Formats: sequence, C-alpha cells, structure tokens
Amino acid sequence: MEESSDAALIAASLEEPVRFGAIFDRHAAVLHRYLVRRLGPDEAETMVGEVFRIAFERRHTYDLLRPTARPWLYGIATNLLAKHRRSEARRIHAMARLVSQRLPSDDEAERVSRAVDAAARCRVAAELVSSLPEPERDALLLHVWEGLSYDEVAETLGIPVGTVRSRLHRARGRLRELVAGRGREQGDERRHPGRIES
Repeated sequence: MEESSDAALIAASLEEPVRFGAIFDRHAAVLHRYLVRRLGPDEAETMVGEVFRIAFERRHTYDLLRPTARPWLYGIATNLLAKHRRSEARRIHAMARLVSQRLPSDDEAERVSRAVDAAARCRVAAELVSSLPEPERDALLLHVWEGLSYDEVAETLGIPVGTVRSRLHRARGRLRELVAGRGREQGDERRHPGRIES
C-alpha cells in the first residue's frame, strides 16, 4: 500500500483532525534534533510541541501542492527560534564544547593534546557562526546542520531561492574573512608575544 504524502494527510486532517498525528509521527524526531541543536534538550521538547500546535492550527493554510511538510515545519520552528536568539549563541558554544570532548583516547598525552586542539577549534567555529547576522545564520544552519536543499531553505524561511544563495554566499564569505582575520591575529601574536597596541 502506497504511503500518503504529507499534503494528502494534511488535507484529510481538515475533515478528520486525528489524521494530523501522522505528520507528527513522520517529522517530530528530525525537528526535535534540530531544536536540541539550537536550544538544548530542555527547551526543545516544549518547542516541538509548540511547532506542531501551530502547524495543526494553521493546517488549513498549507499549500497542498507541496508533497512534504518538512520545510513548512522548519519554517514554523525557525520563526519560534527568533524569540530565543540570546540563548542560541550560548547553545552553539556548549555544543562546540561537547563535540570537542568526544574524541577517542589512545594514550593520555595524545588524547589531551587532541582534546585541547579540538576544543579550541570548536570554540572558534562557535564564535564565528554566532557572529553571523541572524538571516545568514538561519540559512547556514538549515542547509548545513539539517541538510535542507536551497529550495527547502527558501520554502522554510519564506524567501526566494536567490536570497538563500546570496545569504549562504555572504555567510561563507564572512566566515572566510573571520578565519583569515584570526589567522593574521595569531600570526602577529606569535611574532610579537605580549605586544600592546598603542
């Protein structure tokens, strides 16, 4: 038996609201993962419920020509995240710390050395991503973390695909500039340790 598309389930839920539960079953786990990455586990649980509450209430506005509801649900989640921006930078830094601690251990000295290097790289990456303007950060995280295509990011954020391309291009350019700037600063520091700028 062929599985119904999200659009078909949403259409059916207009007459039989219980059918919307299948949308939750299909997409809750991936949305939860996305929200944990951006908010942390405590807030993510609540936010997933909020995303599906809003989606259920707005299901009559869903574009039934779109077979998958995933970008629509990411769009609702991203709009809700706008209210939680201040804590997001802290969460990105915390995730960077967690990633840097998940290294395999060979000998203790090598493990510590790799952990220190990884922690430093993750902190820098978290700072760089956190410093991006919100529209660029949203597009980048949806594309890189969640694996959404340009078209899906456009649908999620309610913007043209060209704008997605431009935001991702600007985000990558800013990140390259920031990385290059950090490299120059570190080079100056190595050449002139402890130098105080006048």
